[in-house]
Amino acid sequence: MARFLSEDKLQGFEKYKYNSIDTSVLSNYVMHPFWNWCVQFCPVWVAPNLLTFSGFLLTVLNFLLFSYYDYGFYAVTKENITNVHIPNWVWAVSAVNLFVAYTLDGIDGKQARRTGSSGPLGELFDHGLDSYSTVLIPTCLYSIFGRDELSPMRFFFVLWNIFLNFYLTHWEKYNTGVMFLPWGYDFTMIGSCILMLVTSVTGPRAWHAALPGGLSPGVAFELVLYLSAVATSQTTILWNIYKSYRDKTGKMRPFLEAIRPLIPLGLFFILSTIWAVYSPTDILNRSPRLFYVLTGTIFSNINCRLIVSQMSDTRCEALNALLAPYALALGGALWLASPAAELGLLAALTAVATLAHVRYGASVVQEMCQHFKISCFQIKPKIKEGE
Repeated sequence: MARFLSEDKLQGFEKYKYNSIDTSVLSNYVMHPFWNWCVQFCPVWVAPNLLTFSGFLLTVLNFLLFSYYDYGFYAVTKENITNVHIPNWVWAVSAVNLFVAYTLDGIDGKQARRTGSSGPLGELFDHGLDSYSTVLIPTCLYSIFGRDELSPMRFFFVLWNIFLNFYLTHWEKYNTGVMFLPWGYDFTMIGSCILMLVTSVTGPRAWHAALPGGLSPGVAFELVLYLSAVATSQTTILWNIYKSYRDKTGKMRPFLEAIRPLIPLGLFFILSTIWAVYSPTDILNRSPRLFYVLTGTIFSNINCRLIVSQMSDTRCEALNALLAPYALALGGALWLASPAAELGLLAALTAVATLAHVRYGASVVQEMCQHFKISCFQIKPKIKEGE
């Protein structure tokens, strides 16, 4: 059976030590004290990865709820062709689920240190699931604004902005050896929880009133995401990488090796944009949710492979295996130019990519557990000397 982790990767994981810098005021002075208080109520027999996975499942539950009530993002449009509205309780439950997921994501590392079960698997598991959440959480928020405020095409690029920020943070660590935790994550999570909670009381229509200057809330939301990404994330990442070369504190990779992780993401962005823009049957407008899920799944796979390379200090892959079937499906969609055929190709590719990604993630976790003789969801008692 083929293995995803080569011997050099496993040896790299053995030498790995977590190194991060968190300068966020919200994180340091509000959230960490809160998480330190929360973790003391967590039984010591609960494995940290179980907390991480439970939080991820809550984001999946939110995504499924909105998929049921607002599959095509029509619920808040003026011409609601589905004639379905999102109940207020869905917003409230989703706000609570998201806050609990955020809290579990915040205490899993503290639980690991508290129980003496810290290790590279925990970080890989945490960040790997977070990379999947980059499509699940924003897609739920899209239902607040809907197609009247943001077209499916514009939200597609909003998602890519989120993907890029998440990916660049790990690319930064690939080159510097340090995880500079972005300020935007904590503010975005808290802001999303508040947004959903307020919506549960006022309803989504409250976010569709015109702002001063004729600007709509949806456009304001879009602009804030783009501007904050440039101001607080992308420029900071480039500066940190530059400093690591200037001060000789990073990995000091040659230029072509340093940008190597950007190749699979760049290729995927080009392919997905071609499909979104040049689809002969306007597939993104006809089935945006499925298109977003496919895009987020392949992004997560590319990102997880970067995380593995970054943590094991090995060379990142220049190509991702899922891009080949994606290119074939894209070619078939452009050639056939049939609504039914293109939708069928999208659905089939989504199923294949999801199964492949889940298999990859499960196999990597299993291989690491076997190598380190640990269990992913169980804290094994430590064996004392002489026993």
